[in-house]
Amino acid sequence: QLEFFIKDEVLNIDTLEQEKFLDKHITRAKVVRDIGKDIIDFLAQIENFQKRLWEKKKFVLSTDYVISLDRIYQFTDNDFLAYTIEEILKNPKQLQEWEELGFGKIETENDLYLRKDFIDTEYKKLPLDTKYFSPAFKDILLEKLSEHKDLNEILDGLLIKSENWQALNTILEKYKEQIQTIYIDPPFNKEQDADYLYNVKYKDSTWASLLENRLSLAKNIMKDSGSIFVRCDYNGNWIVKAIMNNIFGKDNFRNEIDIKRNQALPKTGNVNLIEETDNLFVYAFINYLYKNQLVDRDDAYWGDLGTRPSEKKDNPSRFIEGIEFKSPNYRRWSYSQENLVQMYENNKLKIENGKLKVLIDKKRIGSNWTDIPGYSATPIWGFYTENSEKLLKRVIYMASEQSNIVMDFFLGSGTTTAVAHKLRRKWIG
Repeated sequence: QLEFFIKDEVLNIDTLEQEKFLDKHITRAKVVRDIGKDIIDFLAQIENFQKRLWEKKKFVLSTDYVISLDRIYQFTDNDFLAYTIEEILKNPKQLQEWEELGFGKIETENDLYLRKDFIDTEYKKLPLDTKYFSPAFKDILLEKLSEHKDLNEILDGLLIKSENWQALNTILEKYKEQIQTIYIDPPFNKEQDADYLYNVKYKDSTWASLLENRLSLAKNIMKDSGSIFVRCDYNGNWIVKAIMNNIFGKDNFRNEIDIKRNQALPKTGNVNLIEETDNLFVYAFINYLYKNQLVDRDDAYWGDLGTRPSEKKDNPSRFIEGIEFKSPNYRRWSYSQENLVQMYENNKLKIENGKLKVLIDKKRIGSNWTDIPGYSATPIWGFYTENSEKLLKRVIYMASEQSNIVMDFFLGSGTTTAVAHKLRRKWIG
Protein backbone atom coordinates (compact mmCIF):
# COMPACT_ATOMS: atom_id res chain seq x y z
CA GLN A 1 0.00 0.00 0.00
CA LEU A 2 2.89 2.38 0.76
CA GLU A 3 4.54 1.69 -2.60
CA PHE A 4 1.23 2.22 -4.36
CA PHE A 5 0.69 5.51 -2.47
CA ILE A 6 4.15 6.80 -3.47
CA LYS A 7 3.69 5.91 -7.14
CA ASP A 8 0.14 7.22 -7.31
CA GLU A 9 0.27 10.31 -5.09
CA VAL A 10 3.91 11.43 -4.71
CA LEU A 11 5.52 10.86 -8.07
CA ASN A 12 4.28 12.96 -11.00
CA ILE A 13 4.81 11.29 -14.38
CA ASP A 14 4.69 14.59 -16.27
CA THR A 15 7.49 16.27 -14.28
CA LEU A 16 9.52 13.06 -13.95
CA GLU A 17 10.21 13.30 -17.67
CA GLN A 18 12.01 16.59 -17.06
CA GLU A 19 15.55 15.79 -15.94
CA LYS A 20 15.91 18.92 -13.78
CA PHE A 21 13.03 17.74 -11.48
CA LEU A 22 14.12 14.10 -11.28
CA ASP A 23 16.34 14.36 -8.17
CA LYS A 24 13.69 16.41 -6.38
CA HIS A 25 11.00 13.79 -7.00
CA ILE A 26 13.22 10.88 -5.97
CA THR A 27 14.25 12.68 -2.76
CA ARG A 28 10.63 13.47 -1.89
CA ALA A 29 9.61 9.85 -2.55
CA LYS A 30 12.40 8.58 -0.26
CA VAL A 31 11.34 10.93 2.53
CA VAL A 32 7.68 9.84 2.23
CA ARG A 33 8.78 6.19 2.18
CA ASP A 34 10.89 6.59 5.35
CA ILE A 35 8.12 8.44 7.21
CA GLY A 36 5.57 5.90 5.97
CA LYS A 37 7.65 2.99 7.26
CA ASP A 38 7.92 4.64 10.69
CA ILE A 39 4.13 5.11 10.78
CA ILE A 40 3.59 1.48 9.70
CA ASP A 41 5.95 0.19 12.40
CA PHE A 42 4.18 2.30 15.02
CA LEU A 43 0.71 1.10 13.96
CA ALA A 44 1.96 -2.50 13.81
CA GLN A 45 3.13 -2.27 17.43
CA ILE A 46 -0.33 -1.08 18.51
CA GLU A 47 -2.12 -3.75 16.49
CA ASN A 48 0.20 -6.54 17.66
CA PHE A 49 -0.34 -5.46 21.26
CA GLN A 50 -4.12 -5.47 20.70
CA LYS A 51 -3.83 -8.92 19.13
CA ARG A 52 -1.85 -10.26 22.11
CA LEU A 53 -4.48 -8.87 24.48
CA TRP A 54 -7.27 -10.44 22.41
CA GLU A 55 -5.60 -13.86 22.17
CA LYS A 56 -4.64 -13.99 25.84
CA LYS A 57 -6.61 -16.76 27.56
CA LYS A 58 -9.45 -15.16 29.45
CA PHE A 59 -10.37 -15.79 33.07
CA VAL A 60 -13.54 -17.71 33.88
CA LEU A 61 -15.54 -15.30 36.03
CA SER A 62 -17.95 -17.87 37.46
CA THR A 63 -19.04 -21.48 37.06
CA ASP A 64 -22.34 -22.95 38.18
CA TYR A 65 -24.10 -26.26 37.80
CA VAL A 66 -27.72 -27.23 37.18
CA ILE A 67 -28.66 -30.72 38.31
CA SER A 68 -32.12 -32.16 38.74
CA LEU A 69 -33.20 -33.47 42.13
CA ASP A 70 -33.72 -37.02 40.83
CA ARG A 71 -30.06 -37.10 39.71
CA ILE A 72 -28.87 -35.98 43.14
CA TYR A 73 -30.94 -38.84 44.56
CA GLN A 74 -29.31 -41.18 42.02
CA PHE A 75 -25.67 -40.20 42.55
CA THR A 76 -25.46 -39.36 46.28
CA ASP A 77 -26.52 -40.90 49.62
CA ASN A 78 -29.59 -40.41 51.80
CA ASP A 79 -27.81 -38.22 54.35
CA PHE A 80 -26.66 -35.76 51.69
CA LEU A 81 -30.07 -35.81 50.05
CA ALA A 82 -31.71 -34.88 53.36
CA TYR A 83 -29.18 -32.04 53.75
CA THR A 84 -29.92 -30.86 50.17
CA ILE A 85 -33.69 -30.84 50.74
CA GLU A 86 -33.20 -28.79 53.90
CA GLU A 87 -31.10 -26.25 51.95
CA ILE A 88 -33.67 -26.10 49.16
CA LEU A 89 -36.68 -25.44 51.37
CA LYS A 90 -34.99 -22.42 52.95
CA ASN A 91 -33.86 -20.98 49.61
CA PRO A 92 -36.61 -18.58 48.34
CA LYS A 93 -34.80 -17.77 45.06
CA GLN A 94 -34.65 -21.41 43.98
CA LEU A 95 -38.26 -22.03 44.99
CA GLN A 96 -39.37 -18.92 43.09
CA GLU A 97 -37.56 -20.02 39.93
CA TRP A 98 -39.25 -23.42 40.02
CA GLU A 99 -42.63 -21.74 40.33
CA GLU A 100 -41.83 -19.44 37.39
CA LEU A 101 -40.75 -22.46 35.32
CA GLY A 102 -44.16 -24.05 35.88
CA PHE A 103 -43.34 -26.69 38.49
CA GLY A 104 -45.90 -25.28 40.89
CA LYS A 105 -45.46 -23.99 44.42
CA ILE A 106 -42.92 -26.00 46.44
CA GLU A 107 -43.45 -25.52 50.18
CA THR A 108 -42.77 -28.83 51.90
CA GLU A 109 -40.68 -31.93 51.31
CA ASN A 110 -43.74 -33.80 50.03
CA ASP A 111 -43.96 -31.31 47.15
CA LEU A 112 -40.61 -32.63 45.89
CA TYR A 113 -41.83 -36.19 45.35
CA LEU A 114 -43.22 -37.55 42.12
CA ARG A 115 -44.03 -40.78 43.94
CA LYS A 116 -43.24 -42.12 47.41
CA ASP A 117 -44.22 -45.46 48.89
CA PHE A 118 -42.75 -48.27 50.99
CA ILE A 119 -40.99 -49.77 47.98
CA ASP A 120 -39.37 -46.79 46.29
CA THR A 121 -39.16 -43.01 46.11
CA GLU A 122 -39.16 -41.01 42.87
CA TYR A 123 -38.28 -37.32 42.95
CA LYS A 124 -39.47 -34.70 40.51
CA LYS A 125 -36.96 -33.54 37.91
CA LEU A 126 -36.60 -30.15 39.57
CA PRO A 127 -33.46 -28.37 38.30
CA LEU A 128 -31.34 -27.20 41.22
CA ASP A 129 -29.16 -24.25 40.18
CA THR A 130 -26.04 -23.73 42.31
CA LYS A 131 -26.01 -19.99 41.57
CA TYR A 132 -28.72 -19.63 44.25
CA PHE A 133 -26.68 -21.49 46.88
CA SER A 134 -23.53 -20.79 48.87
CA PRO A 135 -20.06 -21.72 47.52
CA ALA A 136 -19.71 -24.19 50.41
CA PHE A 137 -22.87 -26.05 49.35
CA LYS A 138 -21.70 -26.11 45.74
CA ASP A 139 -18.32 -27.60 46.73
CA ILE A 140 -19.95 -30.31 48.84
CA LEU A 141 -22.42 -31.10 46.04
CA LEU A 142 -19.65 -31.51 43.44
CA GLU A 143 -17.61 -33.62 45.85
CA LYS A 144 -20.54 -35.93 46.51
CA LEU A 145 -21.49 -36.24 42.85
CA SER A 146 -17.94 -37.20 41.87
CA GLU A 147 -17.29 -39.70 44.68
CA HIS A 148 -18.13 -42.72 42.54
CA LYS A 149 -18.38 -41.24 39.03
CA ASP A 150 -16.30 -38.84 36.99
CA LEU A 151 -18.01 -35.44 36.91
CA ASN A 152 -17.50 -35.16 33.14
CA GLU A 153 -19.47 -38.40 32.65
CA ILE A 154 -22.37 -37.10 34.72
CA LEU A 155 -22.59 -33.73 32.96
CA ASP A 156 -25.02 -33.64 30.04
CA GLY A 157 -23.87 -30.32 28.64
CA LEU A 158 -21.80 -27.18 28.94
CA LEU A 159 -23.31 -23.74 28.42
CA ILE A 160 -20.79 -20.89 28.03
CA LYS A 161 -21.66 -17.21 28.13
CA SER A 162 -18.79 -15.60 26.23
CA GLU A 163 -17.59 -14.10 22.98
CA ASN A 164 -17.45 -17.29 20.93
CA TRP A 165 -13.85 -17.08 19.67
CA GLN A 166 -12.66 -16.72 23.26
CA ALA A 167 -14.84 -19.62 24.39
CA LEU A 168 -13.54 -21.91 21.61
CA ASN A 169 -9.97 -20.93 22.42
CA THR A 170 -10.54 -21.63 26.12
CA ILE A 171 -12.00 -25.13 25.69
CA LEU A 172 -9.76 -26.17 22.77
CA GLU A 173 -7.24 -28.10 24.86
CA LYS A 174 -9.87 -29.98 26.89
CA TYR A 175 -12.12 -30.92 23.96
CA LYS A 176 -9.57 -31.37 21.18
CA GLU A 177 -10.81 -33.97 18.65
CA GLN A 178 -13.84 -34.85 20.81
CA ILE A 179 -16.76 -33.08 19.09
CA GLN A 180 -18.89 -35.27 16.84
CA THR A 181 -21.32 -32.76 15.29
CA ILE A 182 -21.19 -28.98 14.92
CA TYR A 183 -24.18 -26.93 13.77
CA ILE A 184 -23.95 -23.14 13.50
CA ASP A 185 -26.33 -20.50 12.23
CA PRO A 186 -24.12 -17.37 12.29
CA PRO A 187 -25.62 -13.90 11.76
CA PHE A 188 -26.25 -13.56 8.03
CA ASN A 189 -24.36 -10.77 6.34
CA LYS A 190 -27.28 -8.62 5.18
CA GLU A 191 -27.56 -5.33 3.34
CA GLN A 192 -29.18 -3.66 6.36
CA ASP A 193 -29.04 -3.99 10.13
CA ALA A 194 -31.59 -6.35 11.64
CA ASP A 195 -34.00 -5.69 14.47
CA TYR A 196 -32.03 -7.65 17.04
CA LEU A 197 -29.08 -6.88 19.24
CA TYR A 198 -26.11 -7.78 17.08
CA ASN A 199 -24.57 -6.40 13.95
CA VAL A 200 -25.38 -8.03 10.60
CA LYS A 201 -24.08 -5.29 8.33
CA TYR A 202 -20.42 -6.23 7.99
CA LYS A 203 -17.97 -5.61 5.21
CA ASP A 204 -17.65 -8.92 3.36
CA SER A 205 -13.98 -9.17 4.39
CA THR A 206 -14.84 -8.59 8.07
CA TRP A 207 -17.63 -11.17 8.00
CA ALA A 208 -15.32 -13.66 6.29
CA SER A 209 -12.63 -13.09 8.93
CA LEU A 210 -15.18 -13.53 11.73
CA LEU A 211 -16.15 -16.94 10.37
CA GLU A 212 -12.66 -18.05 9.37
CA ASN A 213 -11.16 -17.43 12.82
CA ARG A 214 -13.85 -19.45 14.57
CA LEU A 215 -14.11 -22.26 12.03
CA SER A 216 -10.33 -22.76 12.17
CA LEU A 217 -10.58 -23.38 15.91
CA ALA A 218 -13.66 -25.56 15.48
CA LYS A 219 -11.83 -27.87 13.06
CA ASN A 220 -9.32 -28.77 15.78
CA ILE A 221 -11.99 -30.00 18.21
CA MET A 222 -13.82 -32.26 15.72
CA LYS A 223 -13.43 -36.04 15.82
CA ASP A 224 -12.22 -37.82 12.70
CA SER A 225 -15.78 -39.14 12.37
CA GLY A 226 -17.24 -35.67 12.87
CA SER A 227 -19.16 -33.32 10.61
CA ILE A 228 -20.05 -29.63 10.58
CA PHE A 229 -23.20 -27.91 9.28
CA VAL A 230 -23.12 -24.16 8.50
CA ARG A 231 -26.32 -22.30 7.69
CA CYS A 232 -26.33 -19.18 5.52
CA ASP A 233 -28.34 -17.45 2.80
CA TYR A 234 -27.72 -15.85 -0.59
CA ASN A 235 -25.88 -12.91 1.00
CA GLY A 236 -23.00 -15.04 2.21
CA ASN A 237 -23.15 -18.55 0.74
CA TRP A 238 -20.41 -17.74 -1.76
CA ILE A 239 -18.16 -16.63 1.11
CA VAL A 240 -18.96 -19.60 3.36
CA LYS A 241 -18.22 -22.16 0.62
CA ALA A 242 -14.80 -20.63 -0.09
CA ILE A 243 -13.88 -20.48 3.63
CA MET A 244 -15.03 -24.04 4.28
CA ASN A 245 -13.10 -25.33 1.26
CA ASN A 246 -10.00 -23.60 2.54
CA ILE A 247 -10.26 -24.83 6.15
CA PHE A 248 -11.79 -28.31 5.75
CA GLY A 249 -10.68 -29.05 2.20
CA LYS A 250 -12.71 -29.38 -1.01
CA ASP A 251 -12.57 -33.17 -0.74
CA ASN A 252 -14.43 -33.02 2.57
CA PHE A 253 -17.43 -31.18 1.11
CA ARG A 254 -20.46 -33.49 1.41
CA ASN A 255 -23.64 -31.60 0.59
CA GLU A 256 -25.32 -28.26 0.01
CA ILE A 257 -28.75 -28.73 1.55
CA ASP A 258 -31.74 -26.53 0.73
CA ILE A 259 -33.79 -25.61 3.80
CA LYS A 260 -37.00 -23.65 4.01
CA ARG A 261 -36.57 -19.91 4.54
CA ASN A 262 -38.88 -17.90 6.78
CA GLN A 263 -41.16 -15.98 4.43
CA ALA A 264 -41.57 -13.28 7.08
CA LEU A 265 -37.94 -12.28 6.58
CA PRO A 266 -37.30 -9.08 4.59
CA LYS A 267 -37.30 -9.58 0.84
CA THR A 268 -34.65 -8.24 -1.49
CA GLY A 269 -35.91 -5.43 -3.70
CA ASN A 270 -33.72 -6.09 -6.74
CA VAL A 271 -34.87 -9.59 -7.71
CA ASN A 272 -38.07 -10.90 -9.25
CA LEU A 273 -38.27 -14.28 -7.51
CA ILE A 274 -39.03 -14.67 -3.80
CA GLU A 275 -36.19 -16.20 -1.79
CA GLU A 276 -37.65 -19.48 -0.53
CA THR A 277 -34.58 -21.36 0.71
CA ASP A 278 -31.45 -20.95 2.78
CA ASN A 279 -28.31 -23.05 2.39
CA LEU A 280 -26.83 -25.60 4.77
CA PHE A 281 -23.25 -26.54 3.87
CA VAL A 282 -22.04 -29.90 5.18
CA TYR A 283 -18.38 -30.83 5.53
CA ALA A 284 -17.08 -34.03 7.14
CA PHE A 285 -13.82 -35.89 7.55
CA ILE A 286 -13.12 -39.12 5.69
CA ASN A 287 -14.33 -41.41 8.52
CA TYR A 288 -17.50 -39.42 9.09
CA LEU A 289 -20.62 -40.92 10.63
CA TYR A 290 -23.74 -40.84 8.47
CA LYS A 291 -27.10 -42.51 9.10
CA ASN A 292 -29.82 -42.77 6.46
CA GLN A 293 -33.21 -41.37 7.33
CA LEU A 294 -36.52 -42.22 5.68
CA VAL A 295 -39.49 -39.91 5.17
CA ASP A 296 -43.00 -40.52 3.87
CA ARG A 297 -43.51 -40.38 0.10
CA ASP A 298 -46.33 -38.33 -1.37
CA ASP A 299 -46.59 -40.81 -4.24
CA ALA A 300 -46.68 -44.17 -2.42
CA TYR A 301 -47.02 -47.18 -4.74
CA TRP A 302 -46.76 -50.97 -4.82
CA GLY A 303 -43.52 -52.25 -6.38
CA ASP A 304 -41.91 -55.63 -7.01
CA LEU A 305 -40.09 -57.16 -4.04
CA GLY A 306 -36.40 -56.58 -4.59
CA THR A 307 -33.59 -59.13 -4.95
CA ARG A 308 -29.83 -58.98 -4.65
CA PRO A 309 -27.01 -60.72 -6.56
CA SER A 310 -25.91 -64.11 -5.25
CA GLU A 311 -23.06 -66.47 -6.14
CA LYS A 312 -25.42 -69.41 -5.79
CA LYS A 313 -27.89 -70.33 -8.51
CA ASP A 314 -30.62 -71.46 -6.08
CA ASN A 315 -31.37 -69.47 -2.91
CA PRO A 316 -33.84 -69.98 -0.05
CA SER A 317 -37.49 -69.39 -0.93
CA ARG A 318 -39.91 -67.22 1.01
CA PHE A 319 -43.36 -68.35 2.14
CA ILE A 320 -46.44 -66.16 2.60
CA GLU A 321 -49.80 -67.77 3.47
CA GLY A 322 -48.22 -71.13 2.66
CA ILE A 323 -47.36 -70.03 -0.88
CA GLU A 324 -43.73 -70.49 -1.97
CA PHE A 325 -41.94 -67.65 -3.75
CA LYS A 326 -38.64 -68.53 -5.39
CA SER A 327 -36.09 -65.89 -6.32
CA PRO A 328 -34.59 -65.77 -9.85
CA ASN A 329 -31.40 -67.73 -10.55
CA TYR A 330 -28.30 -66.20 -8.96
CA ARG A 331 -30.48 -63.74 -7.04
CA ARG A 332 -31.61 -63.75 -3.39
CA TRP A 333 -34.53 -61.97 -1.73
CA SER A 334 -33.70 -58.65 -0.09
CA TYR A 335 -35.74 -59.43 3.05
CA SER A 336 -35.60 -62.30 5.52
CA GLN A 337 -38.55 -64.61 6.05
CA GLU A 338 -39.28 -62.98 9.43
CA ASN A 339 -39.25 -59.48 7.97
CA LEU A 340 -41.59 -60.45 5.14
CA VAL A 341 -44.10 -62.02 7.54
CA GLN A 342 -44.04 -58.88 9.66
CA MET A 343 -44.47 -56.65 6.58
CA TYR A 344 -47.42 -58.80 5.43
CA GLU A 345 -49.10 -58.54 8.83
CA ASN A 346 -48.61 -54.74 8.78
CA ASN A 347 -50.12 -54.40 5.28
CA LYS A 348 -46.78 -53.44 3.77
CA LEU A 349 -46.66 -56.55 1.59
CA LYS A 350 -49.27 -58.23 -0.62
CA ILE A 351 -49.64 -60.96 -3.22
CA GLU A 352 -50.77 -59.73 -6.64
CA ASN A 353 -50.97 -61.90 -9.78
CA GLY A 354 -48.76 -64.51 -8.12
CA LYS A 355 -46.05 -62.00 -7.26
CA LEU A 356 -44.97 -60.36 -4.02
CA LYS A 357 -45.58 -56.62 -4.03
CA VAL A 358 -44.10 -54.30 -1.41
CA LEU A 359 -45.56 -50.91 -0.45
CA ILE A 360 -43.06 -48.19 -1.38
CA ASP A 361 -44.23 -45.44 0.97
CA LYS A 362 -40.85 -44.20 2.23
CA LYS A 363 -37.87 -42.58 0.59
CA ARG A 364 -34.36 -41.65 1.66
CA ILE A 365 -33.74 -38.04 2.56
CA GLY A 366 -31.88 -36.13 -0.12
CA SER A 367 -30.46 -32.61 -0.17
CA ASN A 368 -33.91 -30.97 -0.43
CA TRP A 369 -35.14 -30.43 3.13
CA THR A 370 -38.00 -28.07 2.34
CA ASP A 371 -40.43 -30.74 3.56
CA ILE A 372 -39.79 -29.50 7.13
CA PRO A 373 -39.70 -25.95 8.53
CA GLY A 374 -36.31 -24.25 8.59
CA TYR A 375 -37.39 -21.87 11.36
CA SER A 376 -39.73 -22.42 14.26
CA ALA A 377 -43.36 -21.65 13.41
CA THR A 378 -44.00 -20.61 17.02
CA PRO A 379 -40.71 -19.23 18.38
CA ILE A 380 -40.37 -19.78 22.12
CA TRP A 381 -38.45 -16.52 22.54
CA GLY A 382 -40.38 -14.49 19.95
CA PHE A 383 -37.30 -14.46 17.72
CA TYR A 384 -38.36 -15.09 14.12
CA THR A 385 -35.06 -16.69 13.05
CA GLU A 386 -35.23 -19.34 15.78
CA ASN A 387 -34.20 -22.64 14.17
CA SER A 388 -36.87 -25.34 14.10
CA GLU A 389 -36.46 -28.42 16.27
CA LYS A 390 -37.40 -30.66 13.32
CA LEU A 391 -34.42 -29.33 11.37
CA LEU A 392 -31.98 -29.87 14.24
CA LYS A 393 -33.40 -33.32 14.98
CA ARG A 394 -32.67 -34.38 11.40
CA VAL A 395 -29.12 -32.98 11.54
CA ILE A 396 -28.22 -34.45 14.93
CA TYR A 397 -29.79 -37.86 14.30
CA MET A 398 -28.04 -38.15 10.93
CA ALA A 399 -24.54 -37.25 12.14
CA SER A 400 -24.21 -38.50 15.73
CA GLU A 401 -24.92 -41.29 18.19
CA GLN A 402 -26.17 -41.14 21.77
CA SER A 403 -23.53 -39.80 24.21
CA ASN A 404 -21.65 -38.05 21.35
CA ILE A 405 -20.99 -34.34 21.83
CA VAL A 406 -22.93 -31.82 19.72
CA MET A 407 -21.74 -28.21 19.58
CA ASP A 408 -23.18 -24.85 18.50
CA PHE A 409 -20.99 -21.78 18.99
CA PHE A 410 -23.53 -19.33 17.55
CA LEU A 411 -26.16 -20.62 19.95
CA GLY A 412 -28.85 -17.93 19.60
CA SER A 413 -32.12 -19.27 20.99
CA GLY A 414 -30.57 -22.55 22.14
CA THR A 415 -32.43 -24.91 19.80
CA THR A 416 -29.35 -27.01 19.02
CA THR A 417 -28.58 -27.81 22.64
CA ALA A 418 -32.26 -28.38 23.48
CA VAL A 419 -32.66 -30.95 20.70
CA ALA A 420 -29.31 -32.59 21.47
CA HIS A 421 -30.42 -32.98 25.09
CA LYS A 422 -33.74 -34.55 24.06
CA LEU A 423 -31.86 -36.98 21.76
CA ARG A 424 -29.55 -37.96 24.65
CA ARG A 425 -26.45 -36.38 23.17
CA LYS A 426 -24.00 -34.40 25.24
CA TRP A 427 -23.77 -30.79 24.14
CA ILE A 428 -21.73 -27.58 24.27
CA GLY A 429 -23.29 -24.20 23.49
